[in-house]
Amino acid sequence: MRSLLIGIDSGTQSTKALVVDARSGRVLGAAAQAYDLIPNLPPGAKEQHPHTWRDATIKAVRAALRAAGARPSEVVAIGVSGQQHGFVPLDKNGEVIRPAKLWCDTSTAAECEEIMAALGGFKATLRLQGIAVLPGFTASKILWLKKHEPENYARLATVLLPHDYLNFWLTGERVMEYGDASGTALMDIRKRRWCEATIRAIDPELMDKLPPLIPSDQPAGRLRPEAARQLGLEPGVLVSAGGGDNMMGAIGTGNTRPGIVTASFGTSGTIYACSEKPVVDPAGEIAAFCDSTNRWLPLLCTMNVTVATEMMRQDFGYTHAQFEKKAAQVPPGAHGLLLLPYLEGERTPNVPDGTGVMIGINPRTFSASHYCRAAMEGVTLGMNYGLQRLVRLGVRADQIRATGGGSKSRLWRQIMADVFNAEVVTLKVSEGAAYGAALQALWCWRLQKGEKVAIHEITDAFVKINPAETTRPRPEAVAVYRELQALQDELSRRLRPLFPQHRQFVLRHG
Repeated sequence: MRSLLIGIDSGTQSTKALVVDARSGRVLGAAAQAYDLIPNLPPGAKEQHPHTWRDATIKAVRAALRAAGARPSEVVAIGVSGQQHGFVPLDKNGEVIRPAKLWCDTSTAAECEEIMAALGGFKATLRLQGIAVLPGFTASKILWLKKHEPENYARLATVLLPHDYLNFWLTGERVMEYGDASGTALMDIRKRRWCEATIRAIDPELMDKLPPLIPSDQPAGRLRPEAARQLGLEPGVLVSAGGGDNMMGAIGTGNTRPGIVTASFGTSGTIYACSEKPVVDPAGEIAAFCDSTNRWLPLLCTMNVTVATEMMRQDFGYTHAQFEKKAAQVPPGAHGLLLLPYLEGERTPNVPDGTGVMIGINPRTFSASHYCRAAMEGVTLGMNYGLQRLVRLGVRADQIRATGGGSKSRLWRQIMADVFNAEVVTLKVSEGAAYGAALQALWCWRLQKGEKVAIHEITDAFVKINPAETTRPRPEAVAVYRELQALQDELSRRLRPLFPQHRQFVLRHG
């Protein structure tokens, strides 16, 4: 009888499920269920209800099992990947109190400043726990709830993250593993334990509402009967610790040893690498996360990647193929048309009040082709800002493994290689986070059986590069983008003081 794994990736736009053969690593079935954000919220607020993820998980898993022709008795382990940083508040009965504020929610900037002020400021916070309290991270969302919805805060019994909520629904256990927990900004990432000073700055009683921390190779629990019935599975299936989407993406792209860098071109953009020790950025621009293999995952996140290209594509009414064809008609640098892509605010660099800025508009560049190219280049340069910071902190970047929607574009892969000045490869299994969740589940299952196996042994055996899509940098384009990078970086620095003034104008007159 086959032994099958289920990898679940609960994201901002959809939940994906893979059924994977535990012996070969081959994907036997896949499915996805799409959904949206809650509409018509105040500026900066981005929310979803956790029940949306639960219901999408049921539909996606059932469809993937059908596609794989799988019998319930064949499934031995489940792993869950989830969007990072979202705040899921549960009451004492395990019921969701209110919709979750998500990673892309920038409405809690004031709470970030309040927490760090209580800790002695930005640099003191970094020294204390290795990570700053930035908009998007979970800590400020908890304080926001306390200040803005005290009646809901009074009901708060447990703080969970999105993937923890799905684990809780699957198993009935309230736990949190190191990788995803490090993205709360409530944890001392060097020591992998809750930071008491930060927690006291929010609420002295908050510690009692945080779940126990567990290592990433330990199970979250076993599938409970009610969840098993809804998924069409048998009770008792092992559920691994799981992790945040970036941590699972690292496993799913084979980024389990130093030298490999993963770049995810999705709604947001992330670049991260495996490290045997904490990588704490004194400027606080690189997040010093833990990973989901009991090591560390220095990571940069930009909030605007396919946000920008999709906005441009949809406004022009193009298909993805038409968009790429238009952008390809313009040479590298788009004749000087340059996008500063802070459409949803920005996290790296930390510009929560930022907006998009286009410079270089003139009769020559005022065309759809130039705008499409500038969108692709602008967001890639924005990610390269962070990659350069990672390299300065000592992270090796021998190879970039590209994932996400942007990696499917041949033109965009070439722009990546030229901007990053590195070889860019894609992988045969493109759903890195869901695949990583399945491979972590395999690791956990084999360890529980008494096998001595390292995670890199599993990823080395199963994660395969797609050689037909390997892309190398072109020296002449590298030179163009090096110059354009300097221009974008300087434009960003000069405009940052103006963004808060613009936000106030919009609030008064927008």
